[in-house]
Parts: sequence; structure tokens; C-alpha cells
Amino acid sequence: MIKDKEAFQRLNFLYQAAHCVLAQNPDNQELARFYCHTQNSISRRLVLRQDPSVKRTICKSCFSLLVPGVSSTVRQRKRRHQRWTVVRCLNCGLTKRFLSNPDYKLWSEQPEALLENQTVASEGVKGQTPSTMQHPLKICPTEKATGLSSEPHNHPASGETAVSTKEKEKKGPTGK
Repeated sequence: MIKDKEAFQRLNFLYQAAHCVLAQNPDNQELARFYCHTQNSISRRLVLRQDPSVKRTICKSCFSLLVPGVSSTVRQRKRRHQRWTVVRCLNCGLTKRFLSNPDYKLWSEQPEALLENQTVASEGVKGQTPSTMQHPLKICPTEKATGLSSEPHNHPASGETAVSTKEKEKKGPTGK
């Protein structure tokens, strides 16, 4: 279930509309800028994260849609023994630099970022996070007194029922 599904659909529609406007008429950049600005204001107002691939194609200064050859220039530069992709907006002149490392993965593309992998990692089935490995489970005083294990179905509030069942076992099957 996605929070604000309608808002994400609206953001997607605005992004696609900006692309369609520039594809039909490259001179109509003002309308595409309006769509991108509206998209950005909606995502900021509702505090929604946009995908990095979408954010990289919108100018942060003038909200132009950065289409190579139409509203931006894309160059490859080698600097400090690394390759960089430099995108320059033709409307405002803002430049963005991205490292051109083929082995680099965005956080959203890494397996740790996926929600289903986070729940598995928190249970300790696939791998434990460093914070859970450093700090062992703390035992409540009621668990120490009654000798309850730290299994998920035993809750400190249910200590009385566990003690009463242990007492019944000690007395025998008749409960006397």
C-alpha cells in the first residue's frame, strides 16, 4: 500500500506532460517549466520523495526539464582521475555533475533499500544490522524473576499466565 497514491499519479502525469510538450514543440519550454515547477511544489508540500532519475532531469534553479540537445547540454569530463557527466541547463546556466562510475548504485537501487528486505533484516533471518548485533536484547525485571525466554509470543504483561501454568505443572496434572 502506497501512501498518497493519487499524489504520485499526479506527479507522474505532470512529468510525462512536460516530456510530451517538449517532444511536440521544443520552443514551448515555458509550459514544460510550469509542469515541472508544479510537480516540485506538490512533492515539497506533501513531503514526498521523488526518484533520483526524475530529480536529475529537472533543473533546480529554473525548473526546466533537462532534455539533452533541447534544453541542456551533456558533456563527459575527466577530472581528478574520475569521469564525470556534466549537465548544463541552457535556460539559466546551472550545471550538475554526476560521477560516471559504472559500478555505482543509487540507494534506491540497492537491495537494502527495498522494504521487503528491511523487514527480513530486522527479523535477523537474512542478516542483522550492526545496531542489533552490538546491543543484546534487554531482559525486563519480570522476565528475570519468572525465567521467561525472550521469544516474541511471551510478553512481560503475560508473565502472570506463564507463572500460573508453571505452578500447575509443578503441582501435577490434576492442578491440586
